[in-house]
Amino acid sequence: MMESKDKTVSGEAFDFPILLRVFRYMKPYRRLFWFSVLMTFLVALLAPSRPLLIQYTFDNFIVFGDEKGLLMMTLAMIVLLIIQSLFQYLQTYYTNLLGQLVIRDMRVKLYRHILNFKLKYFDRTPIGTPVTRTVSDIETISDIFSDGIIVIIGDLLQLIIVISVMFWTDVKLTLVSLAVLPVLFIATNVFRKSIKDSFRDVRTQVARLNVFVQEHLTGMSVVQLFNREEREMKKFDQINEEHKQAHIRSIWYYSIFFPVVELLSAISIGMMVWWGAKGVLGNEVTLGAMMAFILYINMLFRPIRELADKFNTLQMGMVSSERIFKVLDTQEEIPNFGKLDAKDIQGEIEFENVWFAYDAEDWVLKNISFKVAPGQTVALVGATGAGKSSVINLLNRFYEIQKGSIKIDGKDIKEYDLQSLRNRISVVLQDVFLFSDSIHNNITLNNDSIRREEVVAAAEKVGADRFIRNLPGAYDYNVRERGGMLSVGQRQLISFIRAYVYKPTILVLDEATSSIDPESELLIQNATAKLTQNRTSIVIAHRLATIQNADLIMVMEKGNVKEKGTHSELLKKNGMYRELYNVQFRNDKLAD
Repeated sequence: MMESKDKTVSGEAFDFPILLRVFRYMKPYRRLFWFSVLMTFLVALLAPSRPLLIQYTFDNFIVFGDEKGLLMMTLAMIVLLIIQSLFQYLQTYYTNLLGQLVIRDMRVKLYRHILNFKLKYFDRTPIGTPVTRTVSDIETISDIFSDGIIVIIGDLLQLIIVISVMFWTDVKLTLVSLAVLPVLFIATNVFRKSIKDSFRDVRTQVARLNVFVQEHLTGMSVVQLFNREEREMKKFDQINEEHKQAHIRSIWYYSIFFPVVELLSAISIGMMVWWGAKGVLGNEVTLGAMMAFILYINMLFRPIRELADKFNTLQMGMVSSERIFKVLDTQEEIPNFGKLDAKDIQGEIEFENVWFAYDAEDWVLKNISFKVAPGQTVALVGATGAGKSSVINLLNRFYEIQKGSIKIDGKDIKEYDLQSLRNRISVVLQDVFLFSDSIHNNITLNNDSIRREEVVAAAEKVGADRFIRNLPGAYDYNVRERGGMLSVGQRQLISFIRAYVYKPTILVLDEATSSIDPESELLIQNATAKLTQNRTSIVIAHRLATIQNADLIMVMEKGNVKEKGTHSELLKKNGMYRELYNVQFRNDKLAD
């Protein structure tokens, strides 16, 4: 069972190349970005206004008992608070909106990119990894805008403005208030560096947890069938514990850093009050200035404390961005340079000296050659691992061959547009995959050009209409995840209807009757006869009784074609086919 081994990158807070790539996705929303920056600037600009008003109110109205002036200033502060709150609201709303618009576009691009990957990518990549990239990693990128770069700019701007106003108000009082800042900067830098690795570890553990849960939920029947619940639970406990420890480490750094900041803030206020009180007594500092400086210090320490947190939010966004760009930069698509439209193909198939390996030169198919005329049926038989399924994977260009050529109607399949080619080939697999959706949508795959009448007509042809109409909701019945509400035979029949309504020129049946009951098998055999009529068909089967009428039967072993011919020709050869036939005949007799 696989675990994610994906390791990330530098994780630098300001990895400018990565940040610039993220910002390219912001280009359609430039106005929104600059509006958010404007709101951030106005919020920072208004930050010192309240302390200034409070200082002015103390020094000019309170100390003189001027109630009218006090009321006027109170109303002014209320108006200022309303304006500041409005700007704060607009900043928060539009920075978050910007982040969500950007990650929506990124998620669409990433998912579209993954959709075009070769199956080889999914063979070697735990499914939880692309899930994590598409969902949680991309979600983290929104924080670059909502809690990252724009907010950092605002906090830095606020620091500069507040410190400038403080120096303008009283230089000595400012220097006393800022005496602890060097210690605060050192603590912030240590915290930032310490939390970086823990955040990266958190993302890795999240990916591992996603991979494990997804894989084991998908394979739950195997876990329960072999009584693996306790063992797998122990594995889950271990991964979950490592996930917890990663979070605890980051929380521990926060639990140390924030109290240190609060302590330094209290020391700064204490030193300022001590020095300011002496100044008040000596008529060097006003009482209003002291009150204002208490607010200034809070305004200084809050952004500095949050800056460390925001830098780490930005850092997590950089880590997630790098993971996502790594997938986007992965070139795993099947090359699609073909220009030919396959809509009018006749269905002639030719494999010419085809060699194929999934990994390096561990050949799965070795010098395979055969030709199927339009409308003919070729059957592939042989033991598991002989290379039968690889033939249909190559015909659909799920994988690329290393040597030889595959032709349809005399032209290399690479000359056809990939989507156009696959539109003309329908595959009925042994393991039918159904989505958690209605029977109608599982048949049409949400293709609006296929009408309900066509679906019903196809179901009647296949012989599945009766069982479908007996279901609650009939064709609108939701089959649940992977078609779990239907039997194996019923799922297989639906896959036949799906193939039928798409009107393919070439049909592939992969072990379509290998694991179903006799009643369903009879229906499927009738459906097969109708579906293969006047179509080029490739049939993979263990049960030789189902392929006796094939125009060509190929016996495969370890990637080689050992025998070719019709059913009667191969029986006369007394070779591998005859041996397979005799074994199955004896087994069928014993079963009877």
